[in-house]
Amino acid sequence: MAARKLEQVTLIQATAATCGSALLGATAVSLARRARRNVERSLGRIGGEATARVGRLLGAISLFVGLTAALALGFYGLLNLFG
Repeated sequence: MAARKLEQVTLIQATAATCGSALLGATAVSLARRARRNVERSLGRIGGEATARVGRLLGAISLFVGLTAALALGFYGLLNLFG
């Protein structure tokens, strides 16, 4: 099933999904940084430090996966262009 769908995905669609992943990852890291700052400002009374930490971790993972996929798509495009 996945192999049949994979043939229908174009390079432009894969690039858009990759950019979306990187953009959402960067947004998650930024929001987690803001949440940790709010927790520190309130001296931990509002809670949520662990949630901010997990959000930062998941955002970083999404950002790294998006950047890795962008590199892979870039090299794939170059190989298709010159190969």
